[in-house]
Amino acid sequence: MTTCAIVGINWGDEGKGRMVDLVAMDYDVVIRYQGGNNAGHTVVNEYGKFALNLVPSGIFRREVVNVLGSGTVVNPEHLCGEIDKLRKAGITITPENFIISDRSVIVFPYHIEQDSLEESRLADKKYGSTKRGIAPVYGDKYLKKAIHMGELRYPDKLKTHLDDVLKWKNLTITKIYEAEPFQLDELMDWVMEFGGKLLPHITDTGDFLRKANAEGKNILYEAQLGALRDVDYGIYPYTSSSNPLASYAPIGSGAPDIKIDKVIGVVKAFSTCVGEGPFIAEWFGDEAKKLREAGGEYGAATGRPRRVGPIDLPATRYGVKVQGATAIAFTKLDVLSYMDEIPVCTAYDINGSITRDFPFHSLLDDAKPVFETMPGWKCDITGARKYDELPVEARRYIEYVENEIHCPMTYISVGPGRDEIILRKA
Repeated sequence: MTTCAIVGINWGDEGKGRMVDLVAMDYDVVIRYQGGNNAGHTVVNEYGKFALNLVPSGIFRREVVNVLGSGTVVNPEHLCGEIDKLRKAGITITPENFIISDRSVIVFPYHIEQDSLEESRLADKKYGSTKRGIAPVYGDKYLKKAIHMGELRYPDKLKTHLDDVLKWKNLTITKIYEAEPFQLDELMDWVMEFGGKLLPHITDTGDFLRKANAEGKNILYEAQLGALRDVDYGIYPYTSSSNPLASYAPIGSGAPDIKIDKVIGVVKAFSTCVGEGPFIAEWFGDEAKKLREAGGEYGAATGRPRRVGPIDLPATRYGVKVQGATAIAFTKLDVLSYMDEIPVCTAYDINGSITRDFPFHSLLDDAKPVFETMPGWKCDITGARKYDELPVEARRYIEYVENEIHCPMTYISVGPGRDEIILRKA
């Protein structure tokens, strides 16, 4: 029995979905353990190209059971729409291969409205929210004002609970934001319409996972976003509202007693970032446009253009450390093939002091990137399937980054397709 977490090392958007889709061939269960529909995992395989927001990326493997764990927040309307799109593409989704924790939290329309209202109030100090209700719903969870998916089984009790929560929530909506209040009956109709379709999938994921563990099944945990968006260890407050760290995976799965054996950290061959907050190695102008277009760097969930720049070694070293990564998947190496020289952010200059370490978030606004360059390879590498088929310049780049982040590069992605990968022995 093997347990493994696939996690993001940087700001998210590193290519975790394509890695889960690939690695899931060796696993029986794939679990999304945190986050909601505020980020997307792009997967390209024989079925087509997909941007998954909530459904785990193991859904394309017929023999895999996919789980939305207790640490996730679920918009039932969005999830129903995502399931419908996948089914139309020929993907089988049943209560046998897709289950939802009864302790996962429901994202209601008032969470989405509050998210949008708060970003508008913040104006030029906004956090860069996707406006999908994620911060408000996680806030409600820790204020003990959340409603669990399992409550859909008991409509009368759910209505009473929702009524109590709504009286409190409407105070925020009407008094602070001066917006229109939400109506109980309309919310009940909404949640029973979409939540009702999901009822056959809702279960105690803890019981399921403990049984799978006892039977020696292989379990794969899928993170959303990356280490720098972690609410505790990221670039606060420009973070998500959950914990994308591997150490949270068992907690967010529903079975906190199952231990993780290995952690695959996903690192893009250059840096990208969606949303607000410090991004030290960022490029602007024509350089950024060329890299963004070469990599197709637009948010899978929102379509927003991603901020781009060279790989950031201080941030990547930090991400490897807090994720406890035991191996690295290096993605989108092929995108850099157009460059004469490959730039690398090797350190930060903070008020005249050079550091190779990622600093406390209060200092990030003062940090300036220190760049070095390496020779480019200027040729198509998408056909390479063995490490020694890569140009020497590409191998030197890989090995330089590997040495700097102190973690072996096991997977080298040379294209978006499932088979466009090099498995490298460290």
